[in-house]
Amino acid sequence: MSHSFNKIWIHAIWATKERMPLLEPEIEEQVFHIMKDEFKFLGCSPRIINGMPDHVHCLFLLNPQKSIAEVIKHIKSNSSHYINQSDLIHQKFAWQTGYAAYSVSESGVDRVFHYIRNQKAHHQKKPFKREYEEFKKLNKLDEE
Repeated sequence: MSHSFNKIWIHAIWATKERMPLLEPEIEEQVFHIMKDEFKFLGCSPRIINGMPDHVHCLFLLNPQKSIAEVIKHIKSNSSHYINQSDLIHQKFAWQTGYAAYSVSESGVDRVFHYIRNQKAHHQKKPFKREYEEFKKLNKLDEE
């Protein structure tokens, strides 16, 4: 085969520092827009970004020339810089150090898209801590 083909969907999740609820509805559209622009800058096509005041979910196509860690570090760094430089909130903004990233098969993209789109309704039924434990169990992260 003379060409390389990649189509790797990533569902990434990360939280604000100390899970502070800083991404209020009045700024989230701006923040998500800058994040989408940064994904595009890196050659990663964002499908959807959404979340809650204390965390975000992103579904994007990974640029095969970039690592997941490199992409997320760039998005987190540039978005926090934007939030702080634009004075969108009245305190210093930062993301937590870690993140979660899962590969998504093409057949699962629509399901993950709808899950991310409906974050606010979803978290009214299930708190983040319970969801996090279920994610770890589903992805067998407790066994490591």
